[in-house]
Amino acid sequence: MCGRYVMARASADLVAEAEAEADANLELRASWNVAPTSDVPVVLERFVDGRRVRQVHVAKWGLVPGWARDASVGVRAFNARTETVLEKPTFRDAVAARRCAVPVDGYYEWKTGPGKTRRPFYVSRPDGRPIFFAGLYEWWRDPARGQADPQRWLLSTSILTVASPPAEHTEPVLRDLADLHDRLPLPLSPAAMAAWLDPSRRDAPELVGAVVSQAYAAASDWALHPAHPAVGNVRNDGEYLLHPGEPAGTVEEVLF
Repeated sequence: MCGRYVMARASADLVAEAEAEADANLELRASWNVAPTSDVPVVLERFVDGRRVRQVHVAKWGLVPGWARDASVGVRAFNARTETVLEKPTFRDAVAARRCAVPVDGYYEWKTGPGKTRRPFYVSRPDGRPIFFAGLYEWWRDPARGQADPQRWLLSTSILTVASPPAEHTEPVLRDLADLHDRLPLPLSPAAMAAWLDPSRRDAPELVGAVVSQAYAAASDWALHPAHPAVGNVRNDGEYLLHPGEPAGTVEEVLF
């Protein structure tokens, strides 16, 4: 699964990497400990004056479907399993028509050790380029806000996950990922991302199958490194979380 990740690059750099457009007011806060319910960047495509346009927006991490009575639904919907995404009421409308990509510099996962011990690892691309995960987005209107309130619409997102590679996989990195966790956030190759974002595509079952089939190949060049245990508390944030050693300053108590 994906429950914490890093997005620390500048807005302009992300827009360039995504080959997208962005509003002049787009602002992203660098964070080395992004948690569900945080504001996160998403890449989506839509038609503007008949032209297919790729854009970067900011969304709340935790999908809130349009039919929800309140936004608290999103707390439980930050990940979507590919095996059930086509049937689950929370996700089935979005996967048919509102697909996006969620860019990350890398993500954290906790490996279970002897007893109840858990050790965090940081997963990223060795070349420093972002990973784009397959995602969904929704617009939700807050019924408590008036028509003139600019905050009445909430954009939210969820990240798709797949089963981890088999433990006996021939690729060393994929074996390591299998040993790390039984779920994997679904990465997109450039070609898969282009198909996934295409707003004219309505063949959701075929699209889900296609992106799942390329997931392991897209993850085969990742690298895993031990991370700092302080990442377990969302109040801790800083580049030091990418390393297992002690940080220079004081951190909050680690909470899992």
